[in-house]
Amino acid sequence: MIIAADFKLGLIYYLSDAILNIAMVTGMLLLAERFVGIGVWTHDQIIFMLGYATVASGIVNLFGGYNMGVISRRVGRGQLDHSLAQPLPIWMVLLSEGFMPFSSSAVLIPGLGLLIWSIGQMALPLTFGWLALLALNLLASAALVLAFSFIWGSLAFWAPRSAEEISSSALEMLTTLKVFPLDGLGPLLLSGLLTVVPVGFVAWYPSRALLGVDRSPWGGWLTPLVALLLALLATGVFYKGMQRYARTGSQHYSGFGHRG
Repeated sequence: MIIAADFKLGLIYYLSDAILNIAMVTGMLLLAERFVGIGVWTHDQIIFMLGYATVASGIVNLFGGYNMGVISRRVGRGQLDHSLAQPLPIWMVLLSEGFMPFSSSAVLIPGLGLLIWSIGQMALPLTFGWLALLALNLLASAALVLAFSFIWGSLAFWAPRSAEEISSSALEMLTTLKVFPLDGLGPLLLSGLLTVVPVGFVAWYPSRALLGVDRSPWGGWLTPLVALLLALLATGVFYKGMQRYARTGSQHYSGFGHRG
């Protein structure tokens, strides 16, 4: 909409998104370049993981735009009322309203560039099975981030203002930590980053499995399995909140209405 209204302003927003997302991975890129890798990860493997994390974030942006990725804002600010007024199933409304193909390309394109470059540098044997597993894991990582956000964001049906603060912080934690290799962490901390805050499945663990760093035969399927379990949990919590909404109505604390 911004592009249609003002091309110059829309282009500035687009380039700003691209620069912001590239800046998020630049620090790790510089570390990998300076030390020719980090821990057990080679320089090219680090670039692959950063590309993977960026593409996964791009997919989240693709389907989670306009506050769909932070559902607590929709609930707490009364924006969900507009979605429920439409004569469509709620899942279809959320999926279509959050679809943002143009803006998300500012994240997807740099991420794909990093992935393709690193794959070429490592001369990985590209088979149909491996590429399919890569695509499945990327979708799973994105679904995991959205499910995690929905789990915390759905608490806005009970405590609108608090849930928005909590879910925003939880999502920011995933976004900040996703580019760091977690090798060398103690078992307690590592377990927490794979369960309580599953940042390890956003990029680190699936990259290990795809690159053969983790030689477990089922490693490539673990991230999709975790994403499926989180998605089922998120669906249950959200619809539980919807049942409460049907009884109590909207408890929004903000007058922002349909604006994001």
